[in-house]
Amino acid sequence: MISIQNSSLRIALIYVCFIFSLASRTSADVRLPNVLSSDMVLQRNLPVPVWGWADPGENVSVTFWSQKKETTTDSKGNWMVTLDPISASSKPTNLTIQGKNKVTLTNILVGEVWICSGQSNMEWRLTQIMNSKQEIESANFPKIRLFNVPGHTVSPVPKREGKGKWEVCTPKSVAGFSAVGFFFGRRLYQELNMPIGLIGSNWGGTRIEPWTTLKGFESVPELARYVEQVKAYTPKTRVNGGDPSAIYNSMVHHLTPFAMRGAIWYQGESNGNEGVTYLQKKKALVSGWRQSFQNPDLAFYWVQLANFRGENPNPMGGDGWAKLREAQTQALSIPGTGMAVITDIGDARDIHPRNKQDVGWRLAQWALHQTYKKKELVPSGPLYKSHKVEGDKIRIHFKYAGSGLMVGKKEGLEPTQEVEDGVLQHFAIADQAMKWHWAEARIDGNTVVVSSPKVKNPKDVRYAFSMNPAKANLYNREGLPAGAFRTDNWRGPSEDLKWIPFKGERPAKSTPGANSEINFTNKRDHNVKIYWISYGGPLKFYRELKPGESHQQNTFSKAYWLITDQNEKPLGYFKTTNKIGIAVIPKDG
Repeated sequence: MISIQNSSLRIALIYVCFIFSLASRTSADVRLPNVLSSDMVLQRNLPVPVWGWADPGENVSVTFWSQKKETTTDSKGNWMVTLDPISASSKPTNLTIQGKNKVTLTNILVGEVWICSGQSNMEWRLTQIMNSKQEIESANFPKIRLFNVPGHTVSPVPKREGKGKWEVCTPKSVAGFSAVGFFFGRRLYQELNMPIGLIGSNWGGTRIEPWTTLKGFESVPELARYVEQVKAYTPKTRVNGGDPSAIYNSMVHHLTPFAMRGAIWYQGESNGNEGVTYLQKKKALVSGWRQSFQNPDLAFYWVQLANFRGENPNPMGGDGWAKLREAQTQALSIPGTGMAVITDIGDARDIHPRNKQDVGWRLAQWALHQTYKKKELVPSGPLYKSHKVEGDKIRIHFKYAGSGLMVGKKEGLEPTQEVEDGVLQHFAIADQAMKWHWAEARIDGNTVVVSSPKVKNPKDVRYAFSMNPAKANLYNREGLPAGAFRTDNWRGPSEDLKWIPFKGERPAKSTPGANSEINFTNKRDHNVKIYWISYGGPLKFYRELKPGESHQQNTFSKAYWLITDQNEKPLGYFKTTNKIGIAVIPKDG
């Protein structure tokens, strides 16, 4: 009996010692973020951060090719080294990290790395597109590597660790990857003849704000209210997929500062009722990501929204996504950016066009021209440059006319075809009273001359400036479509909105309607708060207005806006129409 007890005691002691030994080794292990793993592509010709965690004060070394970098972890166990710039290489190589344990990453290539992000049109997989079976079956590219951030997650604070793994591009691994991202990367691989790494981080139906960093918001004064909101987060704050910075914190931050050349971005549908405010948010997004990835020259190329829904017979246009596309075009003022125009390949009945091949190809056209200095390539279709009134006509000048302008037609995955003796469509011209008429337009060299027999003294021109400019057919001879534009900055007709004092009844819920705008002015002698009553009914806080302060807000034509005092006591509300609403919050009494 005693011997059994002694034997049991010895076994117990051995087990305890083993557990303590295992715990000791585990606590000392060098660990890496998932984005640093076997099968990855490292960015060529840039400093390459390698980072992770270990015990505080632990010595860590990183060896890759002939380089060996050493460091000591800080008081929290964080460590980072930066490899010197590396030349491109298709030869699989190991990367070794040595601390109290040794980690060896295998099958690593060096080439070009890009992140592919946005909402559902970037998330759309190869299984969901035109010609999907053939595209997937032919996708054997051992030198293209894919890293997909799985799931849809949020966090109130930046997360240092996340999920995902690098995979070699095969028909199996690529099937669930971003189709736009793959076609972009495939063209880069074929043109540059070097390894390509693609990182996908996407979430359908999301706005731009949750993808934007705190520092990004701080870089744009007009977005101060988001700064206040994000700074108020604590680790226990409950956030959702619509809250500013919440998606970035969980689905992008853990990738930083992985060295990469640039980002491609397909998003905007969920911000589709906006105009200049989307321009401000795009500036914040780009600035914030460039800081997070520690690359002020991070290239950033986005997709302008496709044509969608029914055509608008009104030549004035301006409906739906017209102003959002305008903001996307204005964002080209950000250095190192570009925009793929796809208003010729959308689907009036489907917000997810199945032709992702041309989208990826056109994004790659920008990257090849601007990032990789292939200046013989024209990066875009014609984009408005300037205009001049010539008697009863207006002449439009373009950037990126390429080898000439033409009337074109795009069908499916086929290349754009010139329409012989074709007639330009979807041009509109306005008289001095800003009354719009459909116009005649003809190509004259690298310009377009616009006129109408109904307009003797023209003032401005609009082209494809509507939700679905399905008949727009101006291209350059490289087969790329012209971007929508307007020469004016007229905001459209306006009206004074009725102030409805609050008498205890709850205002109606907002309902979907056409794109509109509301301009608030606070005439009270105290601050007021502005709330939008969303489609589902709950209040959504927008901002606080000081006495005498004004604010312009994009909205819908059937939206209700509730005004309260500083203590959130309801004062009254407005209802928008399909005109620009002038909303004056009257003085007390």
